[in-house]
Amino acid sequence: MKDSSVRIDGNTLRLPGGVAVRFVRTLRLPETGTHALPPGLGEFPVRRVADFPDTVPEQWRARGGVMLPVYLREAMWLSFAGTRKPAALQVGVGKVCAVSGKPWSDRLSRHPQNYLVLPRQPWLDGINSGRGTVRQFVAVPLGLGATVEGQVTGEEVWGGIQLQSFPLTERELARWREKERHRSKRTRATTMPSGGYGMPAMPMAAPAPGAPAAPSRSAVAMGLGVGGSMRQEVYEDGRPLEAWAEKPAGRVFVHLVTPPEWRRITGEEPPPSPVDRAAYTRAGLPWFDYYDQDAEDLAPTDTLGAVQPVGDWLGDDHEPWQQPAPGQVQPLKDAQGKPVEDGDW
Repeated sequence: MKDSSVRIDGNTLRLPGGVAVRFVRTLRLPETGTHALPPGLGEFPVRRVADFPDTVPEQWRARGGVMLPVYLREAMWLSFAGTRKPAALQVGVGKVCAVSGKPWSDRLSRHPQNYLVLPRQPWLDGINSGRGTVRQFVAVPLGLGATVEGQVTGEEVWGGIQLQSFPLTERELARWREKERHRSKRTRATTMPSGGYGMPAMPMAAPAPGAPAAPSRSAVAMGLGVGGSMRQEVYEDGRPLEAWAEKPAGRVFVHLVTPPEWRRITGEEPPPSPVDRAAYTRAGLPWFDYYDQDAEDLAPTDTLGAVQPVGDWLGDDHEPWQQPAPGQVQPLKDAQGKPVEDGDW
């Protein structure tokens, strides 16, 4: 019998089929213009909900999964570095597919495509909202209508992030392994840094005096809205749909919690507030541009293209912005813990 457990390895989620997912802190982009890929600034800590039965909300215990702390309007991206075998990964934001904009489903679909193809897709920074672009994931509390879930469905019930992995069928996996054996004889594989597109050591800024407080406990449920646009392709699957298993091998619900609630639930200090992006740029640290000439970009849907940035709901972003110099934009490419408990969602 195959193991369908999801586990935490450090701060990496390991889903069945060899899928690895890390949640990476990053700079929040301005909500106008299209930008290069912002850098990684360290991982979000990830903890199992089941390890804190006396302090997590009852609804979270029912859903199971894991949790991580995010600040209001903090940006993140998902890194899939460490995924070796081909896999199809569904990514939901409030149970809205981040690729297709359709409701969450336990089946893969091609019209429109509702999944990412790993390891070809090295990361995902936001929803598939334009030709060759995505709109950045930005954390906001539920109840304001600013989340992708709220704008697409008209209500905010779920929040968080949902992940579901599908392996290749046994026949397709055998074919892939045979191709890999031949390829390894011809050339040495080029590996990507484990941090995806960079995680420079950069001290985080302390909260500015008078900065807005994180949402109160009444707004413990957090979801993802969208911020600025960046150049990133969501790749079209080159395999037939029949190459993938009909049912998911594993799934996990990722709860997003405010820093004060993280401290109350876990007893741990949350990460410090995000770094000031103008200071980062002035320091001459890198931004990134990734392009895979052998892959086809997946067309966006009207549903996700219509999602408005969080600034339209929460007010203007007053954080200063400094455009990176051309030399700062770097081109890229042409221990097993306890299982994470799944629940009812």
